[in-house]
Amino acid sequence: MTSGLWELVLKGVWVTIQLLVCSALLAAAVSFVVGVARTHRLWIVRFLAGFYTEVFRGTSALVMIFWVFFVLPPAFGWQLVPLWAGTLALGLTYGAYGSEIVRGALTAVDPAQKEGGIALSFTPWQRMRLILLPQAVPEMIPPFSNLLIELLKGTALVSIMGMGDLAFSGNLVRLALQESAEIYTYILLIYFVIAFLLTRVMRGLEKRLKAGVGKKPDSKTRAPEPVVVEAVR
Repeated sequence: MTSGLWELVLKGVWVTIQLLVCSALLAAAVSFVVGVARTHRLWIVRFLAGFYTEVFRGTSALVMIFWVFFVLPPAFGWQLVPLWAGTLALGLTYGAYGSEIVRGALTAVDPAQKEGGIALSFTPWQRMRLILLPQAVPEMIPPFSNLLIELLKGTALVSIMGMGDLAFSGNLVRLALQESAEIYTYILLIYFVIAFLLTRVMRGLEKRLKAGVGKKPDSKTRAPEPVVVEAVR
């Protein structure tokens, strides 16, 4: 390929990374808000959160992109740029999957931990922030890592809006060179490299969050011997 075509591909990589970061941030925020809401004590909050999850899990991300980009403008009289339309559609869709990860991790925490917080007169927010989330978040990282990789692959869907992401740029290069095997091999390798780097980053984050959680006591540190008090006769 010529330098000009490589520059087109690199611009597509940059657009894909931008879309990935923006939609991942939105999906993470939605995941935690909806996931925590699904464990709320009020049934109406749980119902609304569950309704959102079922709707966005049960609809196609591709159709959602069409809906956000082509249906919303005539309905509300405003037009989103492709980057923000893709961010909104992907973030809301993958956030619904992430909310189940958050809910599952929170409910997996030992109930005795929550009861201990109640015994200490912690408010619900204090129990969530100080007890539940520190134990649940490390367990969320592996499934969130898989979801992030799925989101990376899902960014290719925005090419239907004419957005110059990696998939769209690769298709333009293919049309220019009339060579499919070589171009799509390069595109596959680029997606793989990005996914591999994301996996390594998430594994490092998991190790960092799990540091000190469930850590065995130092063998050099001996427990104090019990003090035996003899009864005075």
